[in-house]
Formats: sequence, C-alpha cells, structure tokens
Amino acid sequence: MKSLFAPVALILVAGLTVLSSISSGLFYQQLLWAGLGIGLVFAFARLDWRTFFNHRAVIWGVYGLAVLLLAVAYFTSPVIRNTRSWIVLGPFTFQPVELAKIALILVYAQFFSKRHLTVARWSTIFISFLLFALPAGLTLLQPDMGSASVLFGIWFGFLLASGLPGRRVLLALLFFAVLGAIGWQLVLEDYQRERIMGVFYPEQNALTVNYSVIQSKIAVGSGGWFGKGYGQGTQTQLGYLTEPSNDFVLAALVEEWGMFMGLAVISAFIYLIFRILKVGALAGQNFEKFFCLGTAMVFLLHFLLNTGSTLGFMPVVGVTFPFLSYGGSSLLTNFFLLAIINAIARRA
Repeated sequence: MKSLFAPVALILVAGLTVLSSISSGLFYQQLLWAGLGIGLVFAFARLDWRTFFNHRAVIWGVYGLAVLLLAVAYFTSPVIRNTRSWIVLGPFTFQPVELAKIALILVYAQFFSKRHLTVARWSTIFISFLLFALPAGLTLLQPDMGSASVLFGIWFGFLLASGLPGRRVLLALLFFAVLGAIGWQLVLEDYQRERIMGVFYPEQNALTVNYSVIQSKIAVGSGGWFGKGYGQGTQTQLGYLTEPSNDFVLAALVEEWGMFMGLAVISAFIYLIFRILKVGALAGQNFEKFFCLGTAMVFLLHFLLNTGSTLGFMPVVGVTFPFLSYGGSSLLTNFFLLAIINAIARRA
C-alpha cells in the first residue's frame, strides 16, 4: 500500500542521511536492518498473517517469550547506557522490550476484541492490567522508564478505545497519580527525578542531567529554516549533542537540514499514523482493528516522547523516533508492525 510506505521512505532516508554524516559504520548497520525490515514487509505480503496470529497459542507464546527475555536481560545482561535492557549475542545486541511491545499489542488485540463490550467490569480491567504490569515491572527494574511508559500507554489506550466509562477513567487516573507519587519517592533514581524537574527548570544542572536537552535546543535553534548543510552541524559533529543517532536524531536532522526538513518528517509521520488508523477503520475483524489501533498508539507514543524530549517539553527517557533513530531492535519492530498493517490493508 503506497500510502503507507511513502512516508516511511521519507523518514527512513532522512534518518540514514543523518547517520551517514555522523558515522559510516552506523549508516551501513542501519541500512542492513532496513533491508531486513523491508524483507519482512514483502514476506508478510505474500503470506496470510492469520495463519500465525489467529491462534491463541502463538500469541501467548510470543507474550511468554517476551516476559522471559525481559527477565533474562535484567538478571544476566551487562549494563549498557545505564540499564540492563539488552541481551548480548556475540557482536549483536537485542532489546527484549521491543518484542514486549509487539506481544502486548497482539495479546490486547485478541483480549479486547472479545471483551470490549465488558470493558466496564473491574475483572476485565484488572486482568488487562496484569498483562501490562508483568512486562512493565521488569522493564522498570532495568530501569527503562521510557519503554515502561510506552507499555502503559498501550494498555491505557486500549482501555479508552474499548469504551471504558468516564468514571472508570477518572478512578484509574487517580490510582496512577497515587502510584506515581509513591514511585517518585521510592522507585525513581535521583537523576530520573532531576530529568523530570528539568522540564520546568532547565537551567538547573545545565552541565549534568539537563545538558543533553540544552544542547538539543541549541542544535534545533541554530539550524534555522534551511540548516547548516550536510556534515556542518557544529553541535552534532563536534560532540556537544549527545546521542545524535538515537534520542536526539531529530535535533541533528534540523541542525543540518533545517526546520523545513524537520517539519516534513513530522508531517510524514503524522500522515503515517492516520493511514494506519484508516486501515483499522476499514478492516473486517475486531482483532485487525485493535491491532491497527495498538500500532498507531506505539508509534504516536514514541513520537511524542522523542520529540517532546528533543524540544524540552518532556523529560529525556531514551525513546526512539520510529524509522528515524538508529537501532536494529526498534527498526525491525517497527517494520514488523508495518508488515502486519500492510497485510491487513491488502485484505480490507
């Protein structure tokens, strides 16, 4: 479906352009992952995805494997970027939480497609919460607050889309407000609290916790409308901008290619989300509708968290910009979700 892949192509090429100006090694690695992802799309276009994911055993098997790998990562993996989020297999690293996102979408698509009429029942809410809490709890232990936030957004988004009554929504928000207050005192590390407070007081800890956000703002502002040119971004090329290939890839893009290119990428991504939702609206089965909804929510949450931290509106939580940021695990996850969406669209 061309309307799905045109925006993805624009975003992917923009990301590869940024990576090529930073490191040829990162560029070729990302190009390899992109090739594998495109292969996934063509493979699922020729196969009937229902052969695999219409079976409860397969869906629950994926969920169980995701939880198991999250536990393995926490107990056995080395510390990478201050977290135990990665499983190392020789020269390759894999982030199990990416599989957990797929698993949660599959489980909830099946769960809510059969129970959306009973979503107001406390039993339905509680069971759906447990399905989220297990992988989210393991993710928080790593600690990876950004990915845990995405998992929470998947669960809560499915509840809202299933027609959860307003009174239940308010009670749920109150519950998580209390839980958040407890977590602020007992769970969050000092640097995590400082990052959150940095949204309101960015001048504090300007050389430590808030350094990345300040440099990101400088990069975005200095790029202007047309950018400084390929490989000419001072913040990006001189190392002032931290993680220019991942967390702050949008800032690196705007610094070298300008606000026009940044807005083009953002517009393409928003268009992609609307196209996914349209595929869901035209789908014939409830499972397909909910799968499209879950995919759109994951993409939207990543977009909001990544761009929000780039511009200083949200704390830095280490979430990638889909199809733009470097990373094999995240890119293959995004292409897998897109492959299923494309397969659904071909049947609609």
